[in-house]
Amino acid sequence: MKIERDFHMTKGDGETSYAGNSRIQRRAIRLTVPMVEKAIRELSMDLHPQSMVIADLGCSSGPNTLLFISTAIAAICENLANTTIESPMDAQFFLNDLPGNDFNQIFQSLEQFEQSIAQNCSHKGLQPPPHYIVGVPGSFYTRLFPCNSVHLFHSSFSLMWLSQVPEHLDGNMNEGNIHIGETTPLSVAKLYQDQFEKDFSRFLRMRCKELVPGGHMVLTVLGRKSNDMFHAGGMTTAFELLSKALHALVAKGNVEKRELDSFNVPIYLPSAHELRQLVQKNELLDIGDIHIISTSWNPIDDDSGLAVDGAAAAQAAGKSISATLRAVMESLIVSHFRESIVDELFAVFAHNITNHIENEIEKSSLTVISLSLQARQ
Repeated sequence: MKIERDFHMTKGDGETSYAGNSRIQRRAIRLTVPMVEKAIRELSMDLHPQSMVIADLGCSSGPNTLLFISTAIAAICENLANTTIESPMDAQFFLNDLPGNDFNQIFQSLEQFEQSIAQNCSHKGLQPPPHYIVGVPGSFYTRLFPCNSVHLFHSSFSLMWLSQVPEHLDGNMNEGNIHIGETTPLSVAKLYQDQFEKDFSRFLRMRCKELVPGGHMVLTVLGRKSNDMFHAGGMTTAFELLSKALHALVAKGNVEKRELDSFNVPIYLPSAHELRQLVQKNELLDIGDIHIISTSWNPIDDDSGLAVDGAAAAQAAGKSISATLRAVMESLIVSHFRESIVDELFAVFAHNITNHIENEIEKSSLTVISLSLQARQ
């Protein structure tokens, strides 16, 4: 499995697409709107850029990508309305993701998006600033932009993905697990942690070269509250139940055991303490805010996290959570196993989740960690 070549969210806007199954990710973007608005306000006041350059790293496709852009444009509008500058600032948006990302879906949505932006601004008596949107394929663990060229980096639900399956994680070292599970050896969990530290540190070094002095970053990741790598709330549960679904396919003879044993999901869910330490170790960034938020792992829950109880609600939640994880992981499953198992695998996974929800004593939740960072002058 080569992440840069094989990994992408499910394309298009169909029933199994990421565009149609990314409500949790949308919820996270909305939670960070105040941080984005604050960053743009401070950049406008402190640096007075004639053209503000904003990059969304791991942008994926669908309405979430355009939600972030609309948030940034609205913030720029408000700032311009509160100033008396003669030449209004314009904005350049760079949308970055791996080469397999569905950039076509984004660009085909832009005409309708521009109409929506114009209407929203006109309702407030404002004019949207001139703005330009460009796609930038490539890994954010490499250099992407010229030195001192970007004012604001944004990334949401992307940086917990590793650049590769952890180095030195071979063969049956994590037998029977697809991530950090109950029976995962501590040595394997440490390999995941080491790979994340290496990747996140590299990410910070690359971005510090590309940020203008005083530039900002707003980064949101799926993480964990506990310092214990084995307990990451709903995501730990999800990977355990997906592993259980793969075991069921092994028992039926549809997947070979060696295929399961050699499949390790390249994701690490950090704690806020780990993130803080790595930023401080970088020594080129100051931490503005760190927000740790618990949110429901069920996409169909409302923003308060209150779900409707009952068997029908559990079944609906199982289908919704399964569809969400499938939209994210289908490309990895196809790359390592094959396309023919995908429908059955996620049907079994949905059933496993439904059973878990019906029998759970304490509701599972996701931990979302948002960081606001500023490059030192």
